[in-house]
Amino acid sequence: MSSRRPSQIDRRLSGLSSRRPSIDPSRLIPMDKATHVAGADDFNVVFIGAGNIMFGSDEGPWNHSFRFEHKLGRRLKVFAIVDPAIERAGAVLQKKCDSFVISAYQDTRVYKNFDEFVKNSGPRDRIKVFVIGSPPMYRGTLQPGRDVEAQIIKHFPGVAIFVEKPVATGPVNEIDEGYQIAKMILDNKTICSVGYMLRYLRAVQMMKQIINDNNLTVMATIARYACAYESIAKPDWWNKAKSAGPVIEQGTHFCDLSRYFGGEVDYTSVQAHSLEWDENAGQLSKIKFDEGQIAPENRIPRVTTATWKYDSGAVGSFTHVVALQGTNYSCEFEVFADGYSLKLVNPYVLPVLHIRSPGDDLERTHTFPDDDPFFSEVSNLIDVIEDIEEDPEAAQILSTYDDAVRTYELTWAIREASERTRAERLKASAEAAKAAVTED
Repeated sequence: MSSRRPSQIDRRLSGLSSRRPSIDPSRLIPMDKATHVAGADDFNVVFIGAGNIMFGSDEGPWNHSFRFEHKLGRRLKVFAIVDPAIERAGAVLQKKCDSFVISAYQDTRVYKNFDEFVKNSGPRDRIKVFVIGSPPMYRGTLQPGRDVEAQIIKHFPGVAIFVEKPVATGPVNEIDEGYQIAKMILDNKTICSVGYMLRYLRAVQMMKQIINDNNLTVMATIARYACAYESIAKPDWWNKAKSAGPVIEQGTHFCDLSRYFGGEVDYTSVQAHSLEWDENAGQLSKIKFDEGQIAPENRIPRVTTATWKYDSGAVGSFTHVVALQGTNYSCEFEVFADGYSLKLVNPYVLPVLHIRSPGDDLERTHTFPDDDPFFSEVSNLIDVIEDIEEDPEAAQILSTYDDAVRTYELTWAIREASERTRAERLKASAEAAKAAVTED
């Protein structure tokens, strides 16, 4: 991976470090307390993808259309929905038109692909933002049919882009194309935000505030992500050839938080181990489909644990576990600095922040019952697009495309390191077995 990794000089020039942009947590207000963006002109949005991330489901709190509706009010006009599943797109569109937000969707057009959309649209349509929620395997590259970011920049220069995470789930050798897209976005001065919404949690920004206010240097980050696999019935998720594996597709949020606090990672230092499906401890009893339909080499690991060094000298660790049943996940993220322990628990549902400070052996606990990071990331993006605040600190995009590609590269480094370790262990075992036979 060394050929893709930016040099130390490149990193310094890019300004990427543990001192990444942050927002005063008091500015991250609940959605029901926010006021609609002022103005009389239409705010035209194009949704690329008509799936759960865009229009919601029973599986989680994601629903970008819902947040755009609350932020923009009657100004919102969904100009188009682009999705090859025309019937699905039509169904969600009809549901919206049957509701109180009909004014945003009554003139929405549906297109089966981006080329068809381009042929029927133009600069006169004054699109404000493209929201990309299509599966990651169909974006994040420069290859036809998987290059939607590059196509937007080509045909609609100057129009903002929101991209879901991870930026891609293609082969590891395509990561360089992600960096090329990041450069295109930068060179064209395109406003772009990537959906690492945990950065927008009030708890996360409180952690940032403590670090910045006390001029602390992060010593270590510790992340743990245990998913409830029983509720994951989508076969593609269990197939590394489709999803790229749980660290890349799911654990990416916690790898991103690790980088957000720890800074840039020395990829050559990444070491990892995995518990695989064919090992005794990796047997699972509640998988909702026949895993035998997936080729053995593409079945996902049950546990992946990794460690690395940051460029700053700090140490990072991450463990992803496919073990829990039921529906609730168990996730924690901890940061250590001189005198401080900052531990974030249950960030997806009801974030709790435990803080231990110098001079006090006891932890202080903060809860954030009304927080909605999905709304905060959309709200900040729209404020940046509208440029409505004179205060430059009022609205910040916390995850740029370049930053997101670096997180993507870290997740791939973890997967490659775990697969390397497994291969070495199997080779050593085979050689030991062969030697035993020879001795006999």
